[in-house]
Amino acid sequence: MFETLTERFNHTFKQLAGRGRISEENVREAMKEVRRSLLEADVNLEVVGEFCDEVTREALGSEVLKSLQPEEQMVGIVHQKLVELMGPVDSHLMMVDPGPTVVMLCGLQGTGKTTTCGKLAAFLKKRGRRVLVAGADLQRPAAVEQLRQVVEDSVASAPGDGHVAFHGEPEKCAEYGQATGVAVGVCQRALARARSERFDVLILDTAGRLHVDEDLMNELGAIDRVVQPHQRFLVVDAMTGQDAVSSAREFNQRLAVDGIILSKFDSDTRGGAALSVKKVTGAPIKFVGTGERITALEEFHPERMAGRILGMGDVVSLVEKAHEEVEEAEAERLADKMAKGQLTLNDFTKQLRMMRRMGPLKQLMGMLPGVGGALKDLDVNDKQLDRLEGIVNSMTRREREDTGVLNKSRTKRVAQGAGVPTTEVNRLVKQFGAMQKMTKQMAGLGAMGKMKAMKQMQAAGAGAMGPGGGLPGMGGRGSTRTKSVKSGFKRRKRR
Repeated sequence: MFETLTERFNHTFKQLAGRGRISEENVREAMKEVRRSLLEADVNLEVVGEFCDEVTREALGSEVLKSLQPEEQMVGIVHQKLVELMGPVDSHLMMVDPGPTVVMLCGLQGTGKTTTCGKLAAFLKKRGRRVLVAGADLQRPAAVEQLRQVVEDSVASAPGDGHVAFHGEPEKCAEYGQATGVAVGVCQRALARARSERFDVLILDTAGRLHVDEDLMNELGAIDRVVQPHQRFLVVDAMTGQDAVSSAREFNQRLAVDGIILSKFDSDTRGGAALSVKKVTGAPIKFVGTGERITALEEFHPERMAGRILGMGDVVSLVEKAHEEVEEAEAERLADKMAKGQLTLNDFTKQLRMMRRMGPLKQLMGMLPGVGGALKDLDVNDKQLDRLEGIVNSMTRREREDTGVLNKSRTKRVAQGAGVPTTEVNRLVKQFGAMQKMTKQMAGLGAMGKMKAMKQMQAAGAGAMGPGGGLPGMGGRGSTRTKSVKSGFKRRKRR
């Protein structure tokens, strides 16, 4: 998300930096570009107007015009205003003692509400909580069964010392629509069970509609009055832009929500909902869904999100992901083997698996400073890593430990087993051999020598992503894409 907006912002500030002298006219011209970028990102018109007016007012009232680096000051002002627009920070989940803390999730149909219930349960399980998830969506066919599968199949296998259970009454679906208060009764019984079995948290998955209507709001209002949830979270589909903001406003007016959860935040959307929903509803964004995995739910931090939008990256979140997903003992063991120059293909694939547990590659790369805007047109396909891992898994144990034993017949067997051309196997072996050689050289160097070698490895890595190399299946020397780029360059040179 935000790739297009990041690119437009960076282009605007680069233009500002390219001018010898900054005037009030230059600042206003830059803010016109910012305004246009925000509108194209589907940000609410009223929010855009107020945001741009505040930035312009502060820029003209500060020392920006006299500064030797006015573009940096402008970036700082825009960053601060983005934080204020999406903040303040309020990502904690209020817990009551004694429990259970009752959390009601509401939202339109199709926003990912049921999946978000499972993600929130997995989030709490990881923090040692005992959670009961109740299916109170009796209107949508098979919604109760879907939630049961999410809880029993996905959440049960999620990491953490807590416990998650499911409460569902699918037989009540037949009564829904024929009698009032059926969903309310399910919620009441779920609450009674949560109290008797001493659960810390009760999560209620309520019904949705294709649009906000009176029947939906009456049902949610009845559940709210009878059960009296401690937290009311509205699940908003980040892909729907202005429509999401409009529905959020209506829900908030009728239900007074305590927080927003933005789902499908990993999609290729323009980001308007994230920048508008807090200002329009007054309710803080609590969490964002960042992928399909049951653990892909993150606490929302406006200052980090503002950094991503402006291309500054989000290294703090990246480090937190690594700390949560990577096993410290295994990471230390691999680092020790690398320091001694003893890295094998087995170790290499273990590193890949640890990295992939942290999330999609493109998402992780977007957290690196200066990378976000460059990802807009970059095709980063995680399935290519499956091909690479498939090649390694097709090798024998001896071949993984020592790639030197791979002769022509062995290579052909590995390629057939992985379903790839032999050239991809050879490329992997060659690139891994170069990396292995470099780590062995580093093992015998002092501190200064290692720093120099690291620079050489970085340069080699940059070359591997260009025409001369690349991971198997990701476009390398001789690939169709590389040839077309080279031929185009030659034609332009001849002209």
